[in-house]
Amino acid sequence: MMGDPSENPELWAFPESLHRGEILSGTVTAIERFGVFVALDDGPDHPVFPGVGFITIPELSWRRIEAAFDVVQVGQHVSAEFLQFDTWNLEARLSLRATQPDPFQTFADRTAVGQELHGRVTKLVPFGVFVQVTDGIEGLLHLRELTSTPVASTSDVVQAGDDFTVVVTEIDRERRRLLLSPRQGSSDHR
Repeated sequence: MMGDPSENPELWAFPESLHRGEILSGTVTAIERFGVFVALDDGPDHPVFPGVGFITIPELSWRRIEAAFDVVQVGQHVSAEFLQFDTWNLEARLSLRATQPDPFQTFADRTAVGQELHGRVTKLVPFGVFVQVTDGIEGLLHLRELTSTPVASTSDVVQAGDDFTVVVTEIDRERRRLLLSPRQGSSDHR
């Protein structure tokens, strides 16, 4: 496809000028369901895509988002961190979220295991529920913590939108994972 350096010498030379972690700026040219194309201010034109920069959906935001439109618009000027050069598509993979503080690490700095938090159930899954304890931060409450009796489904015990007081049982910074238990269950262990 684009694997011939003689056809796009500028494009092939471009990655040699880039270093992982540097900030590149450009304009959002197209939004697809798999990511966002960016025409870089200092980058060459791309023969196929509307921009040599590309941001995948997970790299747009630390939050869980439904669509790229929740974060960026076509025509918006963005600054993003360079991750790597994709030699298959000849595009610079970028991260927008890397330029912003990770809300999970901020949360972890001010939260301790054993701390009580108030939250709201956002999502039911077969093995438990996700509870949002602050803006953009959700923790998992296992089904076994919710009830000691067997139930057919999580919805037999709790519904999305329910308010909950929970206790933090684990904060995993590496995996950005928060585990919770219900308050009443934790009082038995004191």
